[in-house]
Amino acid sequence: MAIGSPAATLDELVDEPARARWRGAVIDFCRQRPLGAVGAAIVLANLVVALGVRGLAPYDPLATDYGAMLGPPSAAHWLGTDAFGRDVLTRIVYGSRTAMLVGFGCAALGATLGAVIGVTSAYFGGKVDLAVQRVMDIFLAFPLIILALAVVSILGNGIANVIVAIAIPMIPRAGLVTRSTALAIREMPYVDAARAAGFHHHRIILRHMLPNVMAPFLIMLTAFLGQAILLEASLSFLGLGVAEPTPAWGLMLRGAAVQFAETAPWLALFPGLAISLAVFGFNLFGDSLRDALDPRLRTL
Repeated sequence: MAIGSPAATLDELVDEPARARWRGAVIDFCRQRPLGAVGAAIVLANLVVALGVRGLAPYDPLATDYGAMLGPPSAAHWLGTDAFGRDVLTRIVYGSRTAMLVGFGCAALGATLGAVIGVTSAYFGGKVDLAVQRVMDIFLAFPLIILALAVVSILGNGIANVIVAIAIPMIPRAGLVTRSTALAIREMPYVDAARAAGFHHHRIILRHMLPNVMAPFLIMLTAFLGQAILLEASLSFLGLGVAEPTPAWGLMLRGAAVQFAETAPWLALFPGLAISLAVFGFNLFGDSLRDALDPRLRTL
């Protein structure tokens, strides 16, 4: 026991500077970019709600109460009830889990595949780069929502299919951004040294080039999060996203927007506010993170 104590103390001393740097970076980010800090707080709140959904929701999201249909906000149901007597607050809380799952799944899948394709295209160059970029141009010719609608209509409803359908239009956008950075990295001396050492192409791409495009990758990742949440809500509103009875913000708007706009306006108001707040928070945080990681703005 006595022998292990100095080692543990040494590890703590080694980790302390790293923790201090992270703490200082977070404090500087909040001080220099207060709007980004607000966005980060909104993102963190959404994550906390999504992860602790069972402890925060007052009711079962699938439980129906036909005696309390279209009930206005009250002490028993803070945000009212829907046409099936389900608690709106509970549905919104559980809908945050769906939104975060789809948002992070789409952003991670689209940004990662796009980064790998963009770096690979820049590394090989020539005809390979030309062919890949022409394929990317074809996908970029379609708006995000149109391409997502086409893919989800082929694959069908469901969370997994929605994630794939939204991630596919994001791949070429991430690929173009990372390719522009990888073109400069390809000419670096350490890449030439790796080629001279006889390393395989995949090792050079994954271990020497891909880690050096993390700044644009993180920017695209945060930018895609808000877009993915908005696209998921749009697809669910059109009936091509998440299917009933899964709690989802867009799905809650589908029946409430027109049918109960006058008699029960809270059915559309609160899910719409949840979507707007989540997208607003991710966009604020993404813009501030882009400014923080841009060396030109950091120098200024």
